[in-house]
Amino acid sequence: MKRMFSQYPDVVSINELMDMLKIGKNTAYSLLREEKIKNIKIGKQYRIPKRYIIEYLNCG
Repeated sequence: MKRMFSQYPDVVSINELMDMLKIGKNTAYSLLREEKIKNIKIGKQYRIPKRYIIEYLNCG
């Protein structure tokens, strides 16, 4: 998995998350709001450490 996402930074934005998982905006926001993918919210913006995306894929 780590090799698959090597072109992405260690902390990604919502748009990068959408690209990584090939999902739409509504699905991405749902995953974050429901805390299925751990994340950090700074103001109104989500930042998602790449390791949490990999963790979600391994456990999901």
